[in-house]
Amino acid sequence: MSSTFAAELRTARHDAGLTLEELSEASGVSVRALSDMERGRALGPQRRTVAQIADALKLDDQPRERLLALAKAGRTRSAYLSAAPGSCELPGPLGDFTGRAAELAWLLHRVQDRARADDQAGTAVISGGAGLGKTTLAVRAAHHVRDRFPGGVHFIEAHGMTRRPSPSDEMLARLLRALGVRDPHLPQDPAERAARYRQLLRERRVLVIVDDAATEAQVRPLQPGAGSSRLIVTSRRVLAGLVGVQRLQLTPMPTADAQDLMTRILADGASAPRHEDMDGLVKLLGGLPLALRIAGNRLLSRPQWSVADLVLRLAAAERRLDQLSAGDLQVAAAFGVSYEQLPEPTRRLFRQIALVPGADFNAALASEIVQMSATTAEEHLDDLVDLGLLETAPNGRYRFHDLVRLYAHRRAEHEDTAAEVTSARRRMITWLLDTLTAAGRWFEPGGDRTTFATTDDADSWIRAEAEHWFPALGAAAVDGDHAAVTQAVGAMHWFSDRWVHWHRWRDVFALGYDSAVHLGDIRLQAEFLNYVAWTHTLPWRDARPALDLTARALALADAAGDVLQQAWALHYTAVAQRRLGDLSAAQDAARTAADLFQQAGDIDATCQAWILRGYIAVALGDTDEALVCYQQSLRLAEDPSAGMTPTIAEGTLPVVLSRIAQALGAAGRADEGIPLMLRAVDLLKGTDNRLLQATMLWMLAELYDASHADQARQVLLNAAELFESIGEHQQAATCRSRAAMAGQT
Repeated sequence: MSSTFAAELRTARHDAGLTLEELSEASGVSVRALSDMERGRALGPQRRTVAQIADALKLDDQPRERLLALAKAGRTRSAYLSAAPGSCELPGPLGDFTGRAAELAWLLHRVQDRARADDQAGTAVISGGAGLGKTTLAVRAAHHVRDRFPGGVHFIEAHGMTRRPSPSDEMLARLLRALGVRDPHLPQDPAERAARYRQLLRERRVLVIVDDAATEAQVRPLQPGAGSSRLIVTSRRVLAGLVGVQRLQLTPMPTADAQDLMTRILADGASAPRHEDMDGLVKLLGGLPLALRIAGNRLLSRPQWSVADLVLRLAAAERRLDQLSAGDLQVAAAFGVSYEQLPEPTRRLFRQIALVPGADFNAALASEIVQMSATTAEEHLDDLVDLGLLETAPNGRYRFHDLVRLYAHRRAEHEDTAAEVTSARRRMITWLLDTLTAAGRWFEPGGDRTTFATTDDADSWIRAEAEHWFPALGAAAVDGDHAAVTQAVGAMHWFSDRWVHWHRWRDVFALGYDSAVHLGDIRLQAEFLNYVAWTHTLPWRDARPALDLTARALALADAAGDVLQQAWALHYTAVAQRRLGDLSAAQDAARTAADLFQQAGDIDATCQAWILRGYIAVALGDTDEALVCYQQSLRLAEDPSAGMTPTIAEGTLPVVLSRIAQALGAAGRADEGIPLMLRAVDLLKGTDNRLLQATMLWMLAELYDASHADQARQVLLNAAELFESIGEHQQAATCRSRAAMAGQT
């Protein structure tokens, strides 16, 4: 018979629309016993037990006799195995296995390759967190190659995540018995036992699977020596101490594979689910095979449920883990097995770093939350990675799987007091805002430069931690810490010019304004209203609200007697008016703003005012005036003795050069402008100001025009890639369209 008792029973139960619990109640056979039968662990239950199950399933004559016959064949096999104690039979494969094509191909190649180097021990290690399908993959591969190992395929559980992992000498004894060594001939000395094992594996072609290994020491004696035998080890730990092994680290399944697996699990369901419901379910489960299988089993055991019903139940994060349970399969329990392996300091870190709002984080943030050194925190984080409770992310960062994060929150609810959670959260918020302030001040005139070593370090920190410090700003505002909010937001003024395309600047400066209102500080209110107005002058925003914002800011600045904020209000008014086409009014506002900047003694702002005046002059058709204004700003940006803040001068120089080049192009002197524009583009290389880079490439293409068609085409395509990378899809499409037309008459 091609089928097995386990497969036949599982199919019959699904056909009857019964859960394991319902079949247990109807037949009088325990859920655990039924589960063991369906998983192939109980090979041949007694005839009376099978008859009870058949009655509960309401099987007709032929299906009933088939189930009884398969059970009898299993009992015969069981009797044979009892005659050879220690037999290590391979579990049956899952019939709906899908996905993992690359991983399966990798593993099959490793176990079938006969031409491995002498220094390789013929061992493949599959590691990864709970529920990723390590055992399923190993068993699937073993069934694929079973006929290539005439010496046998042997499966042994190492019980690595239990309180008492199997000692290696006990596993060696079981494997030796499975290889035909009788008890009287078993070596008693562990070293001799391992040597006898390696001898037998050298003489035969054997495949051994050690499932759920705990440590390297547990596995090392089971590694084959020379010869064609192979060992597959699965473990939640990386087992980095094993040498001469091939490694495969499992990660969550890609979305397409996860959808395919769920589709195959639900193939026997009453109706096919809608694509959007399936997509929503898979996203909630994060590609975790165990979670997918549990969700599928729940749907099969409850025919009255639709996929949409389960999605609704899983939508609430606080209920999700409770819903991911089917019989003795539980996602939370699988995570718990790993959690119980940890010492308390690592557990505490695991619980408290779940407070981090963003997708990934570094050791420095974790160390502040749990109050330990960054080095110690990194050691604990690496232990969590080793057990699959954390994943590594680029640039030395770490991240949670969404379901593991929910489990960490649950552990915190049970093991940490409310005061402990509040303190950890406050430490996180305080450190994030203090560090944000220090990073932002690096770019401010006269700012402190002691926290970070370089400009790039400060810049990179602000960008990398934005998903953390932005929520921290909101949390601090809710907590009433308005001074910390205004201090951090105020430090973002000049840096925001370096990261213009980030989509949260309006919200950041609005938070600063709200906190300034709570503090009753009208000067700060004027400052942050000006910054909010700036966000409305960006090319993709409606400029009209900026005029109302700058009018309010100007009134507040007048009341506070703050000349600098008066100047900024008029400056942003001029920018908005320039965008809206009111060029005469823009010119007047820009000139007044420039006078006020000079009155306030702000050289950095004065340089920006000259650029704006030149930009407006170009729009008015007065390129001579524009070039005069631009030359004034160029002098300030290029002359270190002029007094500009170095980071602001560095960021301003390519802008000035590009504006001069553009004005020369408007005056019919494009050949003079091209070298300046190329210099501006070159100055931006290595920075992450992709919007400015793309804009300058666009301007360069305009200078090239028809006389340099090939160059224009290439820079437009480069600009399209940059626009695409920051979500400016319409601009990218326009660049590609212009590139296609370059050189055509």
